[in-house]
Amino acid sequence: MSDTDYLKDIGEIKNLMNRSSRFISLSGISGVFAGIYAIIGALIGYFFLFPEQGEYLTLHSWNFKMLLVLLASVAMLSISTAALITTQKAKKNNEKIWDPTTRRLLINFLIPLVSGGIYILIKLNSQHYGLTASLMLLFYGLALVNASKYTVGNIKYLGYIEIVLGLLCALFPGYGFWFWVVGFGVTHVIYGSIMYLQEKKK
Repeated sequence: MSDTDYLKDIGEIKNLMNRSSRFISLSGISGVFAGIYAIIGALIGYFFLFPEQGEYLTLHSWNFKMLLVLLASVAMLSISTAALITTQKAKKNNEKIWDPTTRRLLINFLIPLVSGGIYILIKLNSQHYGLTASLMLLFYGLALVNASKYTVGNIKYLGYIEIVLGLLCALFPGYGFWFWVVGFGVTHVIYGSIMYLQEKKK
């Protein structure tokens, strides 16, 4: 057997090991949908729920509660769409949707995300609203980076972008809404589109 054949075999073995240790059914189109949902949610919040100039949101105000409902709705829509598209892609490629790798992916993603969510709620309960958008971006970015080792693609770079946006948002808290729109909306649409185009080339 020639050296070329050996190298080819080693490459195939490495590819199989990589496929078995990483979750590979994520689809770029789910990222696009998540970004669109975030932008639509932000527009609804901006035009219908944000206080007038000189007024402030409070933890127990109706507008604030509706904003929380809106955020939860955007998150649920994004998760449901990602689950549906991922399941369909896995079936098409004859891949398992639920295995030890999937569990590791979810655990590593949820630990920073849930911890961050609880911390944000504690701060909100203490009436510290100014850095909410920054904290959301930071903890979401950390969750993406933490989970990236269990999935293919360059999702860690999306995490890095979210972290940088979160830090910038902390520097300019008066623009928290716009950083949130860019981080959860525009960035997801762009990144999801790039992923989708890469999938089409394969």
